[in-house]
Amino acid sequence: MPDILHRQRDRIISDRIHLHLLSDSTGETLEMLAKAALAQFDDADVVRHFWPMVRSRQHLDRIVPELRANPGLVLFTLVNQDARDRLEAACGQMGLPAIPILDHVTEALEKALGQEAHGRPGRQHAMDQAYFERVEAIQFTIAHDDGIAWDEWEEADIVLAGVSRSSKTPTSIYLANRGYKVANIPLVVESPPPSELFELKNPLVVGLTTAPERLVQIRRNRLLSLNEERKTDYADQEKVRQEVQFARRMFADNGWAVIDVTRRSIEETAAAVIRLYNEREARGSSQGAKPI
Repeated sequence: MPDILHRQRDRIISDRIHLHLLSDSTGETLEMLAKAALAQFDDADVVRHFWPMVRSRQHLDRIVPELRANPGLVLFTLVNQDARDRLEAACGQMGLPAIPILDHVTEALEKALGQEAHGRPGRQHAMDQAYFERVEAIQFTIAHDDGIAWDEWEEADIVLAGVSRSSKTPTSIYLANRGYKVANIPLVVESPPPSELFELKNPLVVGLTTAPERLVQIRRNRLLSLNEERKTDYADQEKVRQEVQFARRMFADNGWAVIDVTRRSIEETAAAVIRLYNEREARGSSQGAKPI
């Protein structure tokens, strides 16, 4: 029996891998790519080692002993050639695979655009005009959450409408981080939204809906987190069903786009909203209209 247990233990240990992520910037892109790739594998036992802001050979020399102590797969985004050469040489000596994950994409873009990449670390995080516009979008979105400041909704790019706990706020914040000014409004049967919602010209209004059964579950969990044990209409199956129907009728009556968030993550919902927004922009441009 002990021999069987030892073999099982050795198998478990051998299934574990060390994943080293080296970036010359914040490493956000590298982390997202690694996370997306790892999502394709069930129960992967991965120990991540994250090394951001690696911009010199000296810094890299401090990391190499860690690679030796925890051998595994090395993914990197380094534009400094000296640092790259040092990393690849060290990995070669240790027999570790070192993958420059953006090289193929960059090379393809160089061919398509007919110009060489600048090779400056962290350029996507530069404090340029786009950066400040994104900050402005985040500030706007926070200031227009949950129906606040409805008189300024015309300045928004997107307005999200839906019943309580239909992912309006997290979706709004995610979109704001992508540079979109977003306002959101909760739809309540007993309290109609301001008339201005139905008169908006500039923003894309999107209705978020979800399955009543799923909404009841989310609301009950919310009440439990607040130590609220009394029965309320907020999580009553029939009342919730009526709320959802009320919202769906409003979406249909006003011709708003509708996204069912029942089985969508926040990222998937935001991607669907962005697609709708871009399609509307494309239609406006093709008709000679001023871009939104």
